[in-house]
Amino acid sequence: MRSAGPPGTARVVVDQLGSRPATLGAGRLLCLDGAAGSGKTTLSAAVHELTGARVVHLDDLYAGWSGLGEIDEQLATLLEPLGRGEPGHYRRYDWHRRAWAETVIVEPAALLVLEGVGCGAARFAALQTLLVWVTAPPDLRLTRGLERDGIELQPQWTTWMREEERVFARERTHERADIVVDGTGRTPPVLR
Repeated sequence: MRSAGPPGTARVVVDQLGSRPATLGAGRLLCLDGAAGSGKTTLSAAVHELTGARVVHLDDLYAGWSGLGEIDEQLATLLEPLGRGEPGHYRRYDWHRRAWAETVIVEPAALLVLEGVGCGAARFAALQTLLVWVTAPPDLRLTRGLERDGIELQPQWTTWMREEERVFARERTHERADIVVDGTGRTPPVLR
């Protein structure tokens, strides 16, 4: 089983969200960022279980394995309208067909959780209520990813891992994070 931090991590995140004012229109925005395979999806599921929040997985927004560099444009059509209290949208990418699929409409909500590499982009910092950085060692992340996606995708994973390092350096995501979560579950969350 994958760890999303030690027991109680999701509760810490939810408590921090509740102590902050709305930033996404009348709602709050939780961004769970960090490298692929670190445990963001597991943490988002735990937060959803506690709150019933709408969760958007950025895997649905990337244009395949090479789509990380253009994620800001997808985030703009989702977050900017929501920031004005209007419905946002994004195009869902179908990984099996390797093509764009339907447009997904996201109505304003009390809490929106974005989960995925690049969701904490600095361009949208004013809309982010809480930015959480989830971390795990690279070898563990790669193992988790290949167990999920298949060993034949190791070249894509290796390329993706290099690209996400560039994104994180440019965005300074780790430095801007409000909470750091150990995706191995060994240490408690660190509030900044």
